[in-house]
Amino acid sequence: MIRQFDSSTALLLIDVQKGVNDTTYYGGPSGRRNNLSAEDNMCSILIEWRKAGRQVAFTKHDSREENSPLKLSLESGQQLEGFETTVDDIVIEKDVNSGFIGTSLELDLRRAGIQRLVAVGFFTNVCVETTVRMAGNMGFDTYLVHDACATMNSVGHDGTDYDPDLVHNMAIASLHGEFCTAITTQDALGLCTGDAHDLDRVQGNE
Repeated sequence: MIRQFDSSTALLLIDVQKGVNDTTYYGGPSGRRNNLSAEDNMCSILIEWRKAGRQVAFTKHDSREENSPLKLSLESGQQLEGFETTVDDIVIEKDVNSGFIGTSLELDLRRAGIQRLVAVGFFTNVCVETTVRMAGNMGFDTYLVHDACATMNSVGHDGTDYDPDLVHNMAIASLHGEFCTAITTQDALGLCTGDAHDLDRVQGNE
């Protein structure tokens, strides 16, 4: 049973930066992204979260890769429009996949009294998945809004080009019930605003 989100629940936006739409860099010549509605869904949740006065947290990726568009020194490393941070937000910069490695994110969340996380962002199978796995292992009651995340196609070791929807869906399937509970944008909005009843979800156990 998922209870209504309260002041102990933070919205975590992962790497919502302009460079995430550089399909050629991330997906090669046939680069393509899934879920083009992700930004709209994230924005809807963020607006309601701020209205409710609840904690918002952001990770910003500052890549170690020489040619990456996700460098904070570049325009492509800046926040997407509509996702600007405020002085009340928890904002951390990272240079690896997990938002918890080499950062103060866990300490900042604990100090803010956060016990539950609602995660959205980019890319589903990379920084989102790594951060959500760690959040679950750290004991945060973690929710992943699967239609407020997106990723690129992935080219395997044998040259197989995996469709971004497949990559996205397999990442969600690996996480749900083990490291987090996957919910929809409408679930998240209802649980934030109080317009939804508590939700039943099947939880897997190791």
